Amino acid sequence: MDRSNGYEGIAQLYINGRGRAQHGIGSSTVSSWVKTIPPNSVVLDLGCGTGLPISKIFIDEGMTVYGIDASPTMVKMFHQNFPDMSIACEAVEDSLFFNRTFDAIIAWGLIFLLPEESQIMLIKKTATALRSGGKLLFTSPPQAITWNDALTEQGSRSLGAEKYKELISASGLSLINEFEDEGENHYYNAVKI
Repeated sequence: MDRSNGYEGIAQLYINGRGRAQHGIGSSTVSSWVKTIPPNSVVLDLGCGTGLPISKIFIDEGMTVYGIDASPTMVKMFHQNFPDMSIACEAVEDSLFFNRTFDAIIAWGLIFLLPEESQIMLIKKTATALRSGGKLLFTSPPQAITWNDALTEQGSRSLGAEKYKELISASGLSLINEFEDEGENHYYNAVKI
């Protein structure tokens, strides 16, 4: 079973596109969100890929980033891009999240790649891994829909906004707001109560 949800198979294609971009869809949105996180925070980037452009935003703000990605090729590139940051090559479903807690966790373009039961489990795991007052930001469409990922052609699924709100609340998080970026990516912004 491919734990990278097809991204190892298209890693070079990804790296040659978004994986080298200093800016891209979602960058300005994440840059604004970073301003709501205290300076010197420790951040977990789930499905971090090469670290560009998302992890770099946090690093440029002086934060420490831990990355997790299941694609060995992406992990190698992340390490080349940010040799002083920690990276683990593992599926988020299996990860122990470095056995630590974080001030913020981001999962940009990841959650909807996972089966429903994995999405449910991941939201609970992120809530446990956040410090009190820590923030979670993830993307997934507001509609409950399924589709094939544009790059990997593998199945993707959104549980829908109502289900995500229910999972966020049941995990001890409070939804701050929802919003969309210039690429029509839908964000869920939550805080640990």
